[in-house]
Amino acid sequence: MKIVVLMGGKSSEREISLKTGKAVAKALRELGHKVYGLDLSSDLPCKLLEINPDKVFIALHGKFGEDGTVQGMLEILEIPYTGSDTIASAVSIDKDFTKRIVKTLGINTPDWEVFIEERDIEEKNWSKFPAIVKPAREGSSVGIRLIKTKEELEEYSRELLKKVDKVIVEEFIEGRDLTVGILKGEALPVIEIKPKKKIYDYECKYTKGMSEYIFINEENLSKKLQEIAKKIYKYLSLKDFARIDFRVSNKGDIYFLEINTIPGMTELSLLPMAAKEKGIDFKELINIIIS
Repeated sequence: MKIVVLMGGKSSEREISLKTGKAVAKALRELGHKVYGLDLSSDLPCKLLEINPDKVFIALHGKFGEDGTVQGMLEILEIPYTGSDTIASAVSIDKDFTKRIVKTLGINTPDWEVFIEERDIEEKNWSKFPAIVKPAREGSSVGIRLIKTKEELEEYSRELLKKVDKVIVEEFIEGRDLTVGILKGEALPVIEIKPKKKIYDYECKYTKGMSEYIFINEENLSKKLQEIAKKIYKYLSLKDFARIDFRVSNKGDIYFLEINTIPGMTELSLLPMAAKEKGIDFKELINIIIS
C-alpha cells in the first residue's frame, strides 16, 4: 500500500509525535509499504491529493492531530486513516467531556471542576487538596502539576489559562497508576506505572529511568480494568487502538482518568510494550492497526 504517515504537528507534543512517526514509518517500510512522511502544514491537503495514498497513519498527538481536526480534513478528502473518527477524537481529547460520559456509564472518576476563565477559579471555590491541575485538552502529561494549597491552585490555574482554553482540577487519589491498551477492541495486558516522582508527569513519561513499568499479576484487578477499558472504548466509538488510564486507590477502588486515542509509539511507549507482552512485536502491531 501507499501510506502517508502524518507526524510532527503544531502541538506541545510535536517532538514526541516526530519520534512516533519515524518509528511507524520505519516499520511500515519494513512491511513492504511505500511510505511518505508528512508534517502538518497549510498545504497538507494539496500534498495528500498529489500523493493519493491508500491510507494515512495518523501519528500526531494533541491539538490538530488527536482532536478530530485532521480526521475531519481526511474525511472531506475521502482518504482512509487510522484511529478514531472526528467525533470520537474531539470528545476523547477533552478530559472534562470524557469524565462526564464515563460517569454516566457507572464508572468511578475522581471529582473534578473546570476553569474556562479566571473568575471561575474563585467562583467554583475548589477545596479538595492535594489536587491535580492540568490542561483539559492536552496529552503526554503536558502541564500537569500536583497542587497542595488554594493559593497555589489559583496561581497555577491563572498561569495555565493564559496558554490554554480550559483547565481541569481533579481530586488526587492516593494509590497506583495503571493503564490498559486496546487493540481492535481487545484489551492488552495491564501495566502499572511507578514514577520516581509523586505523579507521572512529562519528565517521568519521556526520560529513561524516571519510571518503572510492571505487568500486574493480580488477575481479578486486571480483568476488571480490562472490562472497564473495553466498555469505554465501545461507548465512545473508538477505533483501531487506544490507551485508557486509571488510578487505583489504596483501598482498591478503580477510577478512570483519561483516554489516549493516539498513544505514543516511542521506545518508552506503553501500547507497544503491552502488545509485546501479548506476543505482538512492533511491526505486527503496526500491521494490525492499518489492516
